[in-house]
Amino acid sequence: MGFGLQAQTVEKEQNSYENSADRLLSTDGRLTIGGYGEVHFNQALDSDVRSNGKLDVHRMVMLLGYNFSERTQFVTEIEFEHVKEVYIEQAFLQHKLNNYINLKGGLLLIPMGIINEYHEPTTFNGVERPLVDNVIAPTTWREIGFGVSGNVFPATLRYQLYLVNGFNGYNGDGVLNGQNGFRKGRQKGAESYISSPNFTGKVEYYGVRGLNVGLSGYFGNTQSTLYDGIDKNNSNKMAAADSSVVGISMMGLDARFVTGGLQLKGQLYLAGISNTEQYNKFVSSDLGSSMIGYYLEAGYNVLRMSKTGMELIPFIRTEKYNTHHKVAGDLTKNTSYNQSAVTTGLTLKLARGAVVKTDIQFRKSEAGDNWSKVFNAGFGVMF
Repeated sequence: MGFGLQAQTVEKEQNSYENSADRLLSTDGRLTIGGYGEVHFNQALDSDVRSNGKLDVHRMVMLLGYNFSERTQFVTEIEFEHVKEVYIEQAFLQHKLNNYINLKGGLLLIPMGIINEYHEPTTFNGVERPLVDNVIAPTTWREIGFGVSGNVFPATLRYQLYLVNGFNGYNGDGVLNGQNGFRKGRQKGAESYISSPNFTGKVEYYGVRGLNVGLSGYFGNTQSTLYDGIDKNNSNKMAAADSSVVGISMMGLDARFVTGGLQLKGQLYLAGISNTEQYNKFVSSDLGSSMIGYYLEAGYNVLRMSKTGMELIPFIRTEKYNTHHKVAGDLTKNTSYNQSAVTTGLTLKLARGAVVKTDIQFRKSEAGDNWSKVFNAGFGVMF
């Protein structure tokens, strides 16, 4: 067995986590097609208030890949959300230099945490994605950029290093705030603009069977339209432009472990944000100077001894995030931005690529006295 094939076999055995793009990149045919989608039902539960449920074809995604050669490949995801919105979720060209290094450029997923890269409905428990992956690392988070990725097989490490476009922080109005965190800053490659590049990277260790540990980072400044066409010698305009951006230093730590039927997962985000006092005054916002978020999850496949190929996984996830972990200047912490949630439910995998889910989520803020409750159900596919 050659070194390249042997290395790929070791990686596949020890790193069993795979998303749709990984599948397209690992196929041998010229043109490859894949996809995923999910349909959701959400119902608020309250003994005093009646609420209508919500039914939604949340997303349907088609993936197309083309192998120009054994070394050069193209992958794209075309996403339809809520039946009416169309997005490009990924669109990148990859060229393999050798067994260790791939060059990659285009619309790339930011390699922060777990869900942003493994967001297909069959890859996680719960109908909805974790809350911390909504406001701090706002899935699906993608920007245009370029860089390198690959594996260091002797050390059982996988790495990604990219220069990418940053969040939109100011485009005539302030975009970022305490309530939504970074979510509204995503440019998604849609006529996006750049005033300074950002750096992001991730290193994963998969040398222990069933275990995957990742350390990720994101560093740079938000983007501002005020820098466009500005006279560098005009100190007033330069000062105004500087007040319209913030610096972001985000670190992420995640771990996944599977042994027998037991499935454990955890994730932590820490984000420091500079220049928020000037930014908040300039755009009349309430962006915090530090954010924190984490979750811990445990599940067990009770059908692991069954010969049907089905999986039934009761699970429980506890999570917490605070977009006002710290604030700067005279801004007062908003305790409603300090959120806790517990989600428990069932994941039934009918076959590889087909899943039915149901759960109940209990959610509470530091400012509230009572837990709100939501029942969720849905199904998802990936192929």
